[in-house]
Amino acid sequence: MAKSQYTEDNIRSLDWKEHIRLRPGMYIGKLGDGSSADDGIYILLKETIDNCIDEFVMGAGKTIEISVQGEKVSVRDYGRGIPLGKVVDVVSKMNTGGKYDTRAFKKSVGLNGVGTKAVNALSTFFRVESTRDGKSKSAEFATGELTKEELLEETSRRRGTKITFIPDETIFKKYKYRNEYIERMLKNYVYLNPGLTIVFNGEKYFSENGLKDLLEDNNSVDDLLYPIIHLKGDDIEVAITHSKTQYSEEYHSFVNGQHTTQGGTHQAAFREAIVRTIRDFYGKTYDASDIRKSIISAISIKVMEPVFESQTKTKLGSTDMGGSLPTVRTYINDFIGRYLDNYLHKHPETAEKIQRKIVQAEKERKELSGIRKLARERAKKASLHNKKLRDCRIHLADMKNDRRLESTLFITEGDSASGSITKSRDVNTQAVFSLRGKPLNSYGMSKKIVYENEEFNLLQAALNIEESIEDLRYNNIVIATDADVDGMHIRLLLITFFLQFFPELIKENHLYILQTPLFRVRNKKKTFYCYSDEEKRDAIEELTGKPEITRFKGLGEISPDEFQNFIGDDIRLEPIMLDKALSIEELLKFYMGKNTPDRQEFIIQNLKVEIDLIEDN
Repeated sequence: MAKSQYTEDNIRSLDWKEHIRLRPGMYIGKLGDGSSADDGIYILLKETIDNCIDEFVMGAGKTIEISVQGEKVSVRDYGRGIPLGKVVDVVSKMNTGGKYDTRAFKKSVGLNGVGTKAVNALSTFFRVESTRDGKSKSAEFATGELTKEELLEETSRRRGTKITFIPDETIFKKYKYRNEYIERMLKNYVYLNPGLTIVFNGEKYFSENGLKDLLEDNNSVDDLLYPIIHLKGDDIEVAITHSKTQYSEEYHSFVNGQHTTQGGTHQAAFREAIVRTIRDFYGKTYDASDIRKSIISAISIKVMEPVFESQTKTKLGSTDMGGSLPTVRTYINDFIGRYLDNYLHKHPETAEKIQRKIVQAEKERKELSGIRKLARERAKKASLHNKKLRDCRIHLADMKNDRRLESTLFITEGDSASGSITKSRDVNTQAVFSLRGKPLNSYGMSKKIVYENEEFNLLQAALNIEESIEDLRYNNIVIATDADVDGMHIRLLLITFFLQFFPELIKENHLYILQTPLFRVRNKKKTFYCYSDEEKRDAIEELTGKPEITRFKGLGEISPDEFQNFIGDDIRLEPIMLDKALSIEELLKFYMGKNTPDRQEFIIQNLKVEIDLIEDN
């Protein structure tokens, strides 16, 4: 075997745009098609908005206007505007930007202007326009290449910056922006920046009460045990309450306006500080899990020059607040220790409700202790010879690997379906959990059933979510069942399980339904996979002659070779989202409670088409 030569010809330097396009994951995390909230197309939007937020924080511009029409995105702020002589450089030259000057951007959201350059490089069309001092300057790019640079012109337009871009379809395949994800992102921006107005496709977003509004908007008032505790300091804001029905912990954490969905040093310090303060206030050594059980909370801190564990900034790694301030841990512990303690002294009714909740949690934990111990042993033993879970390599190797954002667990039913997915999956990032028959209807049941039911116990262990989703092992949890009545029932039972015991998995957009084709339409030259009758009709029209039409009645009927088409780059996921107008209890009661005329009418109106489709084919 000839040895490959390693010479000067093997060495090459990539320019900035080539490097970003070759390794987009280094800059924006996973790519995706828009079905997940952390897909790349939303990161492009976020990076653009972050620069506008920095302007607002600096006191320049109280309104941001955003338009998303199909593939085209436009973001306009009324800040100071990019210095006109640097408009091209700021969006196309690495190591160029105002955020290197910590006097101007001391506690910036963005990171040294890399984000806008990534947006430029990963877009087929990118236009930047800056207006200031009665003049404007604009330039256009295609995949990072300058295509048009206009001369300075006089203008009466208000100062500020406008960015317009179209993400590259060769990188973000078959992508689609979902307004629900964008709206949630924008709401977080206004919660963190009271006084800021964001206009998205004509709809205004504004918050007066910051993180208090966040908790109120995300939860039914009837489910809150006591009024939200809202505390603010110079570089910190927290909101705390407990749920009457939720079992696990729920945290919304932010650093310099960045939503740290994977937590970090600030969230760990916050959890620790709550426990320490509660113990000191009551003079009791309550168990930490009893204190934090059912907690719903949010924390936002500002740190000088924060260090994140990736460019997408989803987990804080900094241990220092910056400057002459103490460590993140000390700062948060001191703040919570002082202000939460003061609040509880001034509001004895709330203090009494919290203590009753802790005592009840302690009682339930002790009642469950034996069952939980046995359940953990069963789960540990089962994992040694566990055919239910076929794990992926990133978890078998390194939990902290950045590819964790790409990790997916398929929950499926039946040996044939599990076999097809197992043989087709990406073994590095995709795992499979096999159900045995239909899951139990857990509506109205206590957490005890999770430990007593083997399926639920092993699923909980596989996800690593017993007490908190902070260490959730899979970013995407995908229910993969047949597109028939039984498959829909299994979906509903699994959604009920998550809503009943782990609603934050759904609130944080981790739960999806796998969409698989109903039909294969092909001739000798071409094959179409169709997800609806309409797609089937279009495929038949496009193919000449009389094509072969196959109806897939179950996942097990799709060969592993074909299944690769449906769980790879072209995977179609439908996110499970909560209707903010209904409480979780109302949702569960409607779908899983006793039959009511309202529910029967809903099923007739909404499921009849799907059932007819199944029966007719």
